[in-house]
Amino acid sequence: MEEQYPQPPAAEQPTTEPAEQAAPAAEQPSDAAQVAELQARVQQLEQEVAQYKDQFLRAAADLKNYRRRTEEERASLIRNATAGLIMKLLPILDDFDLAMQHAPDEIRDHPWFAGIVGVQRKLQLVLESEGVKPIEALGQPFDPNYHDAVMHEDVGPEQAGKVLEDLRRGYMLHDRVIRPSMVKVGQER
Repeated sequence: MEEQYPQPPAAEQPTTEPAEQAAPAAEQPSDAAQVAELQARVQQLEQEVAQYKDQFLRAAADLKNYRRRTEEERASLIRNATAGLIMKLLPILDDFDLAMQHAPDEIRDHPWFAGIVGVQRKLQLVLESEGVKPIEALGQPFDPNYHDAVMHEDVGPEQAGKVLEDLRRGYMLHDRVIRPSMVKVGQER
């Protein structure tokens, strides 16, 4: 049989490490260039991501503002359409008010008159349900935002500048005046 000789320990084996170490040293400059190139590419991509994120946030904000604006416009159109119809109904309510004020006492107990009062009240309730409310003018200080002064009367200093008579009732639709009150205003003598 052949005798086998033991293998020399690893330290004793000839190595080619210096040659292998020389090769990575030669590759290191190209690795550093690749790393620098990759870092530049990452930085460029991060800038693009930031730019796209900014564009996305702006577009999302624009969409939110657009939706809010269109919702407000839609609500405004509905209110304005309602205001047009209400303006057509107010003269009818005025006629009812005049009729009630000038009705003779002998017909006030008649069932027919009670029916007319009921119709007037229903019309008032419909308008109130749509947000219409009368402007209380009598005894209030004159305000050109709510009152239209069509007459003046000489009075003492305590009544000067106040509404003495409500000639035609004014109305508000929610928070805006749709018809100012026609009033008589006191002026100091």
